[in-house]
Amino acid sequence: MRLAIPFLLFFIASRVYGQIDLNTPFQDCHIKGSITIYDYQAKKWTCSNVNDSHVATLPASTFKIINTLIALETGVIADENEIISWPGETDTVKYGYRPNIYHNMSLKEAFKLSAGWVYVELAKKIGKTRYKDILTKSNYGNADVSINDSDFWNFGNFAISPANQIEVLIGVYEETLPFSKRSFKILKEIMKEEQNDSYTLRAKTGWTRDGGKDTGWWVGYIEKEDNVYFFATRLIKDRNSPNPNFGPCRKEITKSVLRQLNVLH
Repeated sequence: MRLAIPFLLFFIASRVYGQIDLNTPFQDCHIKGSITIYDYQAKKWTCSNVNDSHVATLPASTFKIINTLIALETGVIADENEIISWPGETDTVKYGYRPNIYHNMSLKEAFKLSAGWVYVELAKKIGKTRYKDILTKSNYGNADVSINDSDFWNFGNFAISPANQIEVLIGVYEETLPFSKRSFKILKEIMKEEQNDSYTLRAKTGWTRDGGKDTGWWVGYIEKEDNVYFFATRLIKDRNSPNPNFGPCRKEITKSVLRQLNVLH
């Protein structure tokens, strides 16, 4: 699926939704980046930076969305409750020190805690050949898994754009990607972050430190009674420019814009 985004969209958005301010949330966080939103019923895109919405970068842990489907579909793990054994060590220079994830855990817990080592262990069993084939069939990014590292979603040349992230999320929602209904059901349940009488929010964060840059994501979709809204927010900064709010701002910026669009209240 490839959904064309008009390059005049930013201006169209102001007319469709009224006066919305897509830039101030980024300025408040002292960070550069973009947010891309797709209104499913109206088939309308809203972008803070249309050009950036087409620029592809490493997906980081947002890759856990399709990676979960691939792990389930290839049978390297039976279900979300199967326990993956802690390998005993990890590269804390490469990944940072996170003692709260250094233990045996289920796929469901690994998704919630964004425990990268679990998915790296599964990736070793899946293999690059199967990844390349499935990613190509799913129209996911550039499908470049050539780096000599099982963690190709945090390092190397693998890349996906915010607009493509939304295309993939639509495929998850519609269940049109090449996976079984069982795998979609499991994924959708573990993607659930918030649920109330008004909406259900399914999403995943991501953060990679490759190439001297911090690249942070929050992607997902909000199901309401009468519509679905898909979003992909990406922040990028130099690693030598500290910003303690970099992590929280992924969600703060997204929710600020969604509130302006009356998707959230």
